[in-house]
Amino acid sequence: KCCLSCRKLEDLTVDEFLLSGFDSADEDESEEETPKPKGPKKKEKLNSAATNIDDKKKGKASQHKEQLSRLKNKDPEFYKFLQDNDQTLLNFDDTDSSDDEDEKKYHKLPSALQEASSDDDDDDEEEEGQKGLKKSKKEVETIKVTDKMIEDWKAALKKEPTPRLFREVTQAFKAAVATTKGEGGAQCRYKVADSSVFNALVLFCIKDIHVTMQRMLNLKPDRDQKKLVFPSSSPKWQKNQIDIKMYLSGVVQLLSCLTEATVITAVLQHANQLIPYYLCLPKQCRHLVKQLLKQWSTGEETNRVLAFLALNKICRHKQETYLNPILKQMYISYVQNCKFTSPNALPMINFMQRTLTEMYALDTQATYQHAFIYIRQLAIHLRNAMTMKKKETYQSVYNWQYIHCLYLWCRVLSSLHPSDVLQPLIYPLCQVIIVYIALLYSQDPTSIFQQVDFNKKPGRMSKKPINFAVILKLNKVNLMEKAYKDGLIDQLYDLILEYFHTQASSIGFPELALPTIIQLKAFLKECKVANYSKPVRQLLEKVQENSSYITGRRQKAAFGVADAAAVAAWEKQVHEEGTPLSRYYSQWKKLREKEIQLEISGKERMEDLDLPEIKRKKIQEKKAEDKKEFKDLFQSDSDSDGDDAGLKMKGKLLLTYNVSSDFETDDDDDDDDEEEEEGDKKASKTPQPLSSSALIKLAEGDEDVVEDLELSDDD
Repeated sequence: KCCLSCRKLEDLTVDEFLLSGFDSADEDESEEETPKPKGPKKKEKLNSAATNIDDKKKGKASQHKEQLSRLKNKDPEFYKFLQDNDQTLLNFDDTDSSDDEDEKKYHKLPSALQEASSDDDDDDEEEEGQKGLKKSKKEVETIKVTDKMIEDWKAALKKEPTPRLFREVTQAFKAAVATTKGEGGAQCRYKVADSSVFNALVLFCIKDIHVTMQRMLNLKPDRDQKKLVFPSSSPKWQKNQIDIKMYLSGVVQLLSCLTEATVITAVLQHANQLIPYYLCLPKQCRHLVKQLLKQWSTGEETNRVLAFLALNKICRHKQETYLNPILKQMYISYVQNCKFTSPNALPMINFMQRTLTEMYALDTQATYQHAFIYIRQLAIHLRNAMTMKKKETYQSVYNWQYIHCLYLWCRVLSSLHPSDVLQPLIYPLCQVIIVYIALLYSQDPTSIFQQVDFNKKPGRMSKKPINFAVILKLNKVNLMEKAYKDGLIDQLYDLILEYFHTQASSIGFPELALPTIIQLKAFLKECKVANYSKPVRQLLEKVQENSSYITGRRQKAAFGVADAAAVAAWEKQVHEEGTPLSRYYSQWKKLREKEIQLEISGKERMEDLDLPEIKRKKIQEKKAEDKKEFKDLFQSDSDSDGDDAGLKMKGKLLLTYNVSSDFETDDDDDDDDEEEEEGDKKASKTPQPLSSSALIKLAEGDEDVVEDLELSDDD
């Protein structure tokens, strides 16, 4: 159409074009544009709107034409230039694109609104869609898991595991786990409503799912058991990844909801099998680590061990990802659990120390970073306590958490020794410990023997010994007890013996033991109590014996002190051969461990003393018996002297009156009567009534006969 209009306009001059050609073109264009509305079929409603739009278009075009005509008069050269080079600018009509662009700026009603559409029909369709969704949800809820379904799944998985079958089992397991938090199985295909079905399904998954996944992914264990085979290496991993991820999340959720220790143990064992799968899914692995840390710090003994094994397995195979955050969380959990120490909590604290040491042994570089930060933190707390001298800062270091942190780092550095990486941390840790002891004791901590007067008699007796391992501070009453001094001697004996055992094969042992030998001799010179001087003398003899042994071996050496390699070889040989102190320590350690186990279990460690026991009758029984025995002897209701009759001691302490030898009469009949009464006494062992004259002689007679206290050899 445009080409046809251009050919017609070629024959016209500019004046003719401006006067008549444009109007005819507008009319033609308007006539041609009217049958092309963009609206729908109903044209009658849009006629008025279309005419208004056309008028606006024509008004704009006429204004533009007037501008061009004025341009011809004002600048004829430029107008001629446009006519020769760009006639399209001059030859425009009502269908110019600029008007179309202006139209696009205005909002146009959508076609759906222009139709006389039935809104009621749309509403009906929406209602039908919602009903369909409700029906589909009801259909999902109606799939109820039964024991027969579980048996069928079990048989099918053993025969040939398929992805579709595995998806059904994981959906059912997800529904079962959802019931533990009260969520129900509304969002799952299956629903578990019976507890027996829940137990059967969980047990089936724990036993068979791991083998099923291995067969489904065609994973074969590596010949080297230390090396894990990751499931992501299987070509079928991508196809089954979503279902595996769903199952692993369900295992973690189940672990977080359980409270029964035996069930948690079974789930932890299953999770340990699934560690390679968790390592391929970082999000699920982080959730699992969180639950493992919870079980390691708060669970039962067996569950603690299983959680530690899983954590150790994760860190060994993905150190760069999980080791540092796990070490940090384990240390925080350890400090939180050390707040209170008791005989029951002490084994748990020792377990956490040992397992945390195993984790630190995986990477000494990471261990150095953690140890440096935490030992420095201990030193800062100690410095604040010494400089500020406030109760709050003092209590920040005088607690079980601070002491057990020192224990932990001592265990870590000693267990990993020798280590070039951790060697620089030994000196600052020892300095912290020495200053810590000096803060708690105003005197020199090495002079414990001189701080306590062992010759002074204890102020009170105590039945139970003091367990220094779980006591942070003793009150003044405890310091007066005999058990305190006994326990103090035992502690000094144990610590000195353990220290010299570690240095028993050292070439400098005689010089190292000399200050201790001097202190032990000074204590024996002052102490007069055999129970305290005996173990100290035994310890002194063992230390002197080992010192003499090292001196004799050292005199035969043919190398100099400066030869470090020869000294190390000599100490190694002496250590392998053994020393008198090391042999004695091995025997003593076995006996001491048994004693400690007895103390932890609550059994008393008593000395071999057989104290006399006083057997007393009940007050009511004794009063009734005394009244019956002495009702004829004393014509009164007084019971003040009745305690002398029923006293019997284990040590054979007897208090008797020899009445028959003190009272004699001239009357033969009385003698016969007394003989009969004595026979009755032997038979019945009950006191007989006495006459008034006998009572007078009894009051004026000799003193009471008291037999000596006789103790048998056993007593």
